[in-house]
Amino acid sequence: MADGPRKLRVGVVFGGRSGEHEVSLAGAASVMAAMDRSRFELVPIGIAKDGRWLVGGDPLRALAAEAAHHALTAGGADAHTKHELLERATAQDTGASLMRMETSESLPAGLRDRLDVMLILLHGPQGEDGTVQGLLQLAGVPYTGAGVLASAVGMDKVAMKDLFRAHGLPLVEHAVVRRHDWEGGGREDIARGIGAEIGFPCFVKPANLGSSVGISKVKAAEDLPAAIDESLAAFRVPRPRSRGNMDVEVDPVEWRF
Repeated sequence: MADGPRKLRVGVVFGGRSGEHEVSLAGAASVMAAMDRSRFELVPIGIAKDGRWLVGGDPLRALAAEAAHHALTAGGADAHTKHELLERATAQDTGASLMRMETSESLPAGLRDRLDVMLILLHGPQGEDGTVQGLLQLAGVPYTGAGVLASAVGMDKVAMKDLFRAHGLPLVEHAVVRRHDWEGGGREDIARGIGAEIGFPCFVKPANLGSSVGISKVKAAEDLPAAIDESLAAFRVPRPRSRGNMDVEVDPVEWRF
């Protein structure tokens, strides 16, 4: 009796070091639960918030338990949302096999030869910004989604708007607040400028994150400083000092082209 066609071996990478860690876990659980096991052999690969790569065992549940403990101790305005995401992650049956767990700070040894493709389900910095895409490209592992340049530009809203503007595409009114300006004593001048240029209500959001992390709707001028502080606090990924000045973007509620 002839064997059936070989299953496509799919690495599914999730977690990551950004503030969207929990979003990634919930999304990965849904995707893996929906994949056809008669056609695909899944290799779950988790990245912890400290950068460890977890392979084998059940990385999804291991990371969800770790993140839940952190959320409980850290608290914060988004703690409830994070708990809901983590409950969604652990409720899904991903079919992960109980094997030995390996840890590493880079692409785990041997994966390049064992995978047909990597399904990237990471969110935010060091996931959607071209960093993981570049690592996989160097390792010779095919991956899903946009390439290095498109990922990097698409993740950075300021760079993306600059690129759109250079090609004559219409843009909404917006203002960019840089960390070194805001924390260097320019808070009052910046807030005054935003009020005059954008007005209220407006949205404040991190320039390098997605989902709803760090986003606030500001209805009055007195609420603006707290919203900008919250957006800046959402950048939890360690960066080299030369890249330390993260940006916050402010847009009007009504987008006008």
